[in-house]
Amino acid sequence: MIETRKLSNGIRTVIETVPNVRSVALGIYVEAGSAYENEMNNGIAHMIEHMMFKGTSNRTAREIAMETALLGDDMNAYTAKELTCYYARVLDEHLPAMAEILGDMFTHSLFDEGDLEKEKGIILDEIDMYEDSPEDMVQEQLQKLVWRNHPLGYIISGTEENVKAITRAELLDFWHKHYVAERMIISVAGNVNTENVCDLLEQHFGGIPKGEKRKEIPEPIYHPAKKWFQKETEQVHLCIGYPGVSHLDRRSYTLSVLNNIIGGSSSSRLFQQIREESGLCYSLYSYGSSYRNTGMFQIYCGMSEENLEDVYKGICSSMAQFKKEGPTREEVQQTLSQIRSELLLSMENTHNRMNNNARHMLYMERIVTMEETLAELERVTIEDIMDYMEQFFKEDLQSITMMGNVEANRDLERIFDSF
Repeated sequence: MIETRKLSNGIRTVIETVPNVRSVALGIYVEAGSAYENEMNNGIAHMIEHMMFKGTSNRTAREIAMETALLGDDMNAYTAKELTCYYARVLDEHLPAMAEILGDMFTHSLFDEGDLEKEKGIILDEIDMYEDSPEDMVQEQLQKLVWRNHPLGYIISGTEENVKAITRAELLDFWHKHYVAERMIISVAGNVNTENVCDLLEQHFGGIPKGEKRKEIPEPIYHPAKKWFQKETEQVHLCIGYPGVSHLDRRSYTLSVLNNIIGGSSSSRLFQQIREESGLCYSLYSYGSSYRNTGMFQIYCGMSEENLEDVYKGICSSMAQFKKEGPTREEVQQTLSQIRSELLLSMENTHNRMNNNARHMLYMERIVTMEETLAELERVTIEDIMDYMEQFFKEDLQSITMMGNVEANRDLERIFDSF
């Protein structure tokens, strides 16, 4: 059973009772991510996520870590483009204690100046670690180019210059603006009693200021882009992108089926043709990225330098054939069966239930049941998939980024320019 309510300050809550389990997942979702930043403070949402664990007026950072360890040490957070999430999964008997700790962090965090300077060093190390991962960088750089002149294209961790320059006053200003009741959702799933959970959340989160509702950001414009990046790597990393659809678009169900057939699984066309049959690469996958009012579809592949041209041509050839002929009925049925199994199995985890419910409330302002999701997927037809391909997978909309040791092998630049 799933119930949606509001705390006295307006925080939206969604509570799902899952009988016969001992776990409870708790998540606090804040509509604050890199898409709500500007060029000067890009990285500030991610920095706040770090600083929330650095101590409150009631606890030091060490005490937060020690107390959560006693409860199972399953508390963490992440920053995305459109939200920041703080979550925990504990035994049902430990929910009151975990809710109190998180409530303390949301209402009494100190953002100490000394801790801020130390944490900046850690974030800079994190940025360096990210830059050491060309697989991640080539995909992020594609989004940065495609969504140029729009905050949706910002790197979530921010730039080194911004991280060094952001002040405590700027941090607090962003926190006070975004960490308010009107921009938060609390999701709970597990062995709980709804009334007890509502009382618990009211006690620890009901004092958060109401604030203003999230302001809509301008819809980004997809700009086809093509660029290579120098990186001393043994492999070449390639990312191909096309425009996609938002969370609110019903064609997102079509995209789920289409993606699984193209490159979203080990049985997909690209994986089988490029990796298994031709042996041209080790890593290859595709995925859709959906946001509030736009989306993108990406294909990633990592390969040896000598295989770059064959891989790109192989991907384009496979996509062209798929666009012309469409999927077979067997492919659609196999994909639907696979997605159905994955969805139903994921619901055995309370964290997944908590996360799904929260995201439905964030983007659709209602709960989408598993039955509704499966029914929408079953409605996807071959014609729907071909219509989607015709609209979005056009040659003039293709975007490409490549990362490799171009300076040591100028053939890579020549090949890339021919794409």
